[in-house]
Amino acid sequence: MSRTVPRSETVRPSHQDTTSWSADPYADALRNGHGPLFLRRTDGWLLPLDVERWCAGADAADLSALHRCEGPVLDIGCGPGRLVAALAARGHRALGIDVSEAAVARTQRLGGSALHRSVFEPLPGEGRWGTVLLVDGNIGIGGDPRRLLHRTASVLAPGGLLIAETAPQDIDERVRVQLDDGRAVGARPAPAAPFPWARLGTPALLRHARPLGWLTADQWESDGRPFVALRRGRSVLTAGQGADGTNSAPVISSQFPRNTSGDSSLTGS
Repeated sequence: MSRTVPRSETVRPSHQDTTSWSADPYADALRNGHGPLFLRRTDGWLLPLDVERWCAGADAADLSALHRCEGPVLDIGCGPGRLVAALAARGHRALGIDVSEAAVARTQRLGGSALHRSVFEPLPGEGRWGTVLLVDGNIGIGGDPRRLLHRTASVLAPGGLLIAETAPQDIDERVRVQLDDGRAVGARPAPAAPFPWARLGTPALLRHARPLGWLTADQWESDGRPFVALRRGRSVLTAGQGADGTNSAPVISSQFPRNTSGDSSLTGS
């Protein structure tokens, strides 16, 4: 059964969102390549994080999403970089962003391009990305799905594609969480302040996306992981656009990241 959180419970993103993922348990898990690692809700409930899968190579479910990518790809919350590295290995131009320095460093070691950046900060190539990825639960970033959908639309080119992985349950949950490595309280550092997070099943994501003008391009499941592809429709009005739908601030070529492989700037797939 869907659990819809009343508007009064919606939590706005804060600076804590970007610092919490740099906390030692997350960085240590990425460096070691394994957990345990959890998101702990304030009521004590634990959501296991699949660090081993994140630190492995792209699997069949990942590839089912990557095969649908169009044009240059921005991976929001790229983590240890398996998707960016897989795209790069296939000759696809891709950039990862993450608020964890450890995640960015690991992505770069794998041969991918990555920046230490929040999605809510200025990004290279805004309005020109062909595809944006929100995989591994990253539709929950900031705890406000509608705000994240607005921001994603402003990053994509008109007609661009958002590929999101959703929760396997029909859930629409806004919570505050902390990173937890499962150690006893006295054996771990003092936890960082709770930060806002969201979990959405496919029906909930579509309920949020359709009124904003997103068009459903595809839905599928692979290895028990559900995905949705949404296309930015002409009616999607983003924060960086005027009423006529044009970008209020033009994007110039110098805003694109440098490609360390020596290829040209991000202009296509």
